[in-house]
Amino acid sequence: MDLHYEIEGKGEPIVLMHSGMADLRDWELVIPQLTETYTCIAFDGRGAGKSPSPVEIPNYVEDLKNLLDFLDIEQTILVGHSFGGGIATDFANAYPQRVSKLVLVAPGLTGYHISQEMVQYFEQIQAAAPDVKKMVQLSLEFPSYKVVMASPQRDRMVSMSAHNMQRSLEWQHLWKNLQVWGELPAIPQLNELAVKTLFIIGAEDSEDCFRISDLFKQVPDIRFAKISGADHMATLTHPVEVSNIIKEFLHELE
Repeated sequence: MDLHYEIEGKGEPIVLMHSGMADLRDWELVIPQLTETYTCIAFDGRGAGKSPSPVEIPNYVEDLKNLLDFLDIEQTILVGHSFGGGIATDFANAYPQRVSKLVLVAPGLTGYHISQEMVQYFEQIQAAAPDVKKMVQLSLEFPSYKVVMASPQRDRMVSMSAHNMQRSLEWQHLWKNLQVWGELPAIPQLNELAVKTLFIIGAEDSEDCFRISDLFKQVPDIRFAKISGADHMATLTHPVEVSNIIKEFLHELE
C-alpha cells in the first residue's frame, strides 16, 4: 500500500477522507473525540499530503477499496468531507456491503453542475498557476472559508492548502486533455443509496453545498445536521460539534 495513512484508537473502524486541497490534517481535531470508541483510519489521498503523486488519472474509489483490503477491513463506517465526501458516496454506491454507515460533511457530488460563480472561482485559481501563494490566497478568499480564516485555525488552513496546492502542480498535467467544464458524468442514483447516511453542513457554507444537500434528500435513510456559525471547514473550526453529531448518529443505530 503506497498511500500514507495513520491509525488511532480502538473499536469499530472509521475511515476518514479529507477535502480537496487538504490532507489527513483535516481530521486532526475531530479524531481525538472518537478514538475511545472507534479505530480511526485517516489517510492522504493520492497526490495529497504524504501520499505519492498519481502517474495516471487517479481512481479514488479503487484506492479506498485497496486500502480497506490492505488493512483487512471488510466493512467500515465511512466519513468524507467535501471532495472526500463525493468519493465516499461513490464508494458506498459501488461497494455498499463494505460500508456500515456513511457520514458526509459538506460533500461534493459526482456529476453536479456547479454554479457559474464556482466556475469563475476555480478558473481564477487555475489562472494564477504556478504561483502557489497567489493560488492559495485566491482560494481562501471565497466566502465559504470566511469563518475558518477568521479563526485560530487560519494558519493550519493556509499551511495545509499551500502544501497541497503545490502537490497538485506535480500532476495537474494529467487533466489537461480533459474538458474540465464540459459534459459531466451522471449524478449517482441517490435514491438507491442503501446505506444509513448522515449529512452535516455548516450554516455559512456555499449555495452550491446547500443545493447538493437538497439532492441528498432523495437518499432513503438519511439524517441532516446543520452547525451554526460554521463554514465549509467545520472539521477545523467546530471539531467537537462535528464529532458529537457523528457519535450521536452512530450510537442511535447501535
